[in-house]
Amino acid sequence: MKAYELLYFVDPASNDEVRAGVAKRIEVAVVTDGGTIDNVEDWGKRKLAFEIDGLTEGDYTLVNFHADPTQIAELDRVLRINDAVKRHMIVRRDDKE
Repeated sequence: MKAYELLYFVDPASNDEVRAGVAKRIEVAVVTDGGTIDNVEDWGKRKLAFEIDGLTEGDYTLVNFHADPTQIAELDRVLRINDAVKRHMIVRRDDKE
């Protein structure tokens, strides 16, 4: 298992149900093939550097997890098709191996 970091944001106007649904879907995608979620940090609302889909703010969440490299493509696909997630970035972390 390799260490990864996922940073994503949703529309700050979305309700807690939508945020919880996104978090649950990410958890299912990671844990399905033996991955583990190490830490989830809710960063709250942050101002965006530029406007995205008419938004000037985003509600950010950082997820640290361990997963097999083959799972990353599936996680990326899940995040792309989820309309609530406006942007996301998955980065491999060598310092947390």
